[in-house]
Amino acid sequence: MSNPTLVMYEEESREVNDALERLLKEANATVIFLVDKNGQLISGVGETERFDTTSIASLTAGNIAATGGLAKLIGEKEFSILFHEGEKDNLHISIVCGRVILVVLFDSRSSLGLVRLRVKKSSEELSAIFQKLLKKSEERVRRSSDFSFAEITDDDIDNLFS
Repeated sequence: MSNPTLVMYEEESREVNDALERLLKEANATVIFLVDKNGQLISGVGETERFDTTSIASLTAGNIAATGGLAKLIGEKEFSILFHEGEKDNLHISIVCGRVILVVLFDSRSSLGLVRLRVKKSSEELSAIFQKLLKKSEERVRRSSDFSFAEITDDDIDNLFS
């Protein structure tokens, strides 16, 4: 299976949110977003109400795509970590499991070193969750491809509509 569509199940959604909440606390971050590479927000924790999450998600994915183009121009596969420093707030952006983007917004109450250390630990945890999701998605696709319409009889159809 090259790249099956991932479906977020309730159990994994809870695990992702728990991991993000831990990272938020341990890194002393302001807000954390998890975005897929298509620009869709998967989850957000912290002071998310301050932000236009749809715009942040799509611009983050665009940022990753643009820097991916730059990486290819200089002979790299991709840049897995990006850092943007502002006057008050900083963004640490990293690719997790090759599939999702972890965005950590932090201010002067934290440091880049602490954020990088905690993100590395959380990335391993998130990767394990997404690997589990990937296996579930592959299994779902495999099971659906095993289903044969030839096994359906006229009686089955009649029973369905009666």
